[in-house]
Amino acid sequence: MHDILEQLEAKRELARLGGGQKRIDAQHKRGKLTARERIEVLLDEGTFEEWDMFVEHRCVDFGMADNKIPGDGVVTGYGMINGRLVFVYSQDFTVFGGALSEAHAEKICKVMDQAMKVGAPVIGLNDSGGARIQEGVASLGGYADVFQRNVMASGVIPQISMIMGPSAGGAVYSPAMTDFIFMVKDSSYMFVTGPEVVKTVTHEDVTAEELGGAVSHSTKSGVCDLAFENDVEALQMLRRLYNYLPLSNREKAPIRRSGDPADRLDKSLDTLIPDNPNKPYDMKELIVKTVDDGDFFEIQPEYAKNIIIGFGRMDGQTVGIVANQPMVLAGCLDIKSSIKAARFVRFCDAFNIPVITFVDVPGFMPGTAQEYGGIIKHGAKLLYAYAECTVPKITVITRKAYGGAYDVMSSKHLRGDVNIAWPNAEIAVMGAKGAVEIIFREEKGHPEKLAAKEAEYKARFANPFVAGARGFIDDVILPNETRKRICRSLAMLKDKKLENPWRKHGNIPL
Repeated sequence: MHDILEQLEAKRELARLGGGQKRIDAQHKRGKLTARERIEVLLDEGTFEEWDMFVEHRCVDFGMADNKIPGDGVVTGYGMINGRLVFVYSQDFTVFGGALSEAHAEKICKVMDQAMKVGAPVIGLNDSGGARIQEGVASLGGYADVFQRNVMASGVIPQISMIMGPSAGGAVYSPAMTDFIFMVKDSSYMFVTGPEVVKTVTHEDVTAEELGGAVSHSTKSGVCDLAFENDVEALQMLRRLYNYLPLSNREKAPIRRSGDPADRLDKSLDTLIPDNPNKPYDMKELIVKTVDDGDFFEIQPEYAKNIIIGFGRMDGQTVGIVANQPMVLAGCLDIKSSIKAARFVRFCDAFNIPVITFVDVPGFMPGTAQEYGGIIKHGAKLLYAYAECTVPKITVITRKAYGGAYDVMSSKHLRGDVNIAWPNAEIAVMGAKGAVEIIFREEKGHPEKLAAKEAEYKARFANPFVAGARGFIDDVILPNETRKRICRSLAMLKDKKLENPWRKHGNIPL
């Protein structure tokens, strides 16, 4: 028995060593943690249960028969984050550059299948050179098996991808189908084809960092949700995000009580909106002053900054927040912001997270670039997301809600549960100046007459009471009581039940 135990420990030690000390040192030299070190940082201490430590590849071509390493380049299993179950796989770059083989894919599929059975999220720590070329189509088949599971798990359990090294070719499509993608600056990149192929085909000279680095994807493409300075910071922030999420679509997000009173008033909000309706203000100030303890976890902060999305808590309950940002493009909705917010609303709806919407929107972004880019279809994505959404929806109009953008931003007509406005809110088809120039176009040569008509239009329509008279707004509130009213509304809505008609799925305007 003693011999067998020694053999087992020797085998385990071999698996833990991965590609060997030399390669581990090289990984550290690049400022990267190893696959196992990452799991140690991510999970609660001593909770990791590893599976398939002794799995080896089955390839015999190109001398691979004599080159087998236990674990085959990915560490898989489950553990806890703040005492809550999670399944994880962590690719090991020290073993064949983390390249995916058939056996490697089977390991990932096994934890994903189990996560679906028990209803717990999956976190993938990606660090891979792509498909293992020696295995040819078998490795490609392995990728497709993973993709199929990503799709089946979508909206059932949260899926989070952490890109902590290269992710190229087919390897990018699994993260692309997960709910959140985090990247690490200067050490991770994602692209379908690398810089060499790009140069050959399109003659563009571009570095890996410019083509698919964390900064490019978090600012230009929107593929990445958050970019971090190093592995440890990224993993710690991933733990923080995890605290907001439910384990599956059958559960509610965890309640984390705080000492922040639900009926707290904030007098400073009464002066947040400038007297001049064309002057911007920072919508983040309103969000931070409204959520529990000022704790707001923003998603995609560097992309489409004219809309803000992220998670907060209200009276201990996780909420998703969507807000127009008047500081950027006057808070207009454009292609990028519509897609960014639509995806977030759909995530919240899939996982029972109430959506709070702060509205200050003068309309959709005009111009040929937007029209040719398909703003009609892309704007409709946000409209579709809000209309389909059945979780509690609370909308606060702080200033402008003009035109079609008023409809889109979780209006009463899209089954908003509680729609409230601040006293200086303007709910109208358009701003007074534009409206008057259209209605009284024959007075164009008389600026003083137009000015009088504009003042008249403002007095008549630039307020929340016309919408209030029709019941499109449930109440007009003081800015300082925003938190109190949202918390009360959430308590009232906690047992809300609303179901959409049966269908396989809708046909969202993609």
